Amino acid sequence: MEDKLHQFFSENDFDFKEPHFGHVERFEKKLNQPQKNNHKPSWKWLSVAASVVLVIGFWLGSLHQKQQIELADVSPKMKEVQNYFATTIQTSLKNIEKNRSLETETIIEEALDALEELEEEYNFFITELNIAENQTKVINAMIQNYQQRLKILENVLLQIEHIKNPNLLNNEIYI
Repeated sequence: MEDKLHQFFSENDFDFKEPHFGHVERFEKKLNQPQKNNHKPSWKWLSVAASVVLVIGFWLGSLHQKQQIELADVSPKMKEVQNYFATTIQTSLKNIEKNRSLETETIIEEALDALEELEEEYNFFITELNIAENQTKVINAMIQNYQQRLKILENVLLQIEHIKNPNLLNNEIYI
């Protein structure tokens, strides 16, 4: 071990010289001097500008969302229709989730996939409603979309009922 340490010091050239006379005084003098104001460019203005851009972007985004017409915005009757379908669909979904089990899992997942596709179609209808000249066709398509969703959910609930009660056939129970 001593041999390696001796070899390390003999191979490397270390500076063992004393500093020049007055080195400590010169060093202390530099420490006590007031620092020069090296003004570097500040990035604060850039952060302020980015904040302003974000605020304007959020404001424009919310303004754009308010301009989009939905089925409920067409008339008070359409608002009632949309509320009815939305409430009925939510109630059916809650009933389906209550009856989720291993036997019903595949039926429920298939129904949820179909509902997701209908939801995407409905979002397309919303954009069409905003640009369409003939809103009546788009409104009818939106109502049919809601009806299809309800049919899917009712069908799933019936299938779940048949799985839970296999003896139930045409509202009759055989013993």
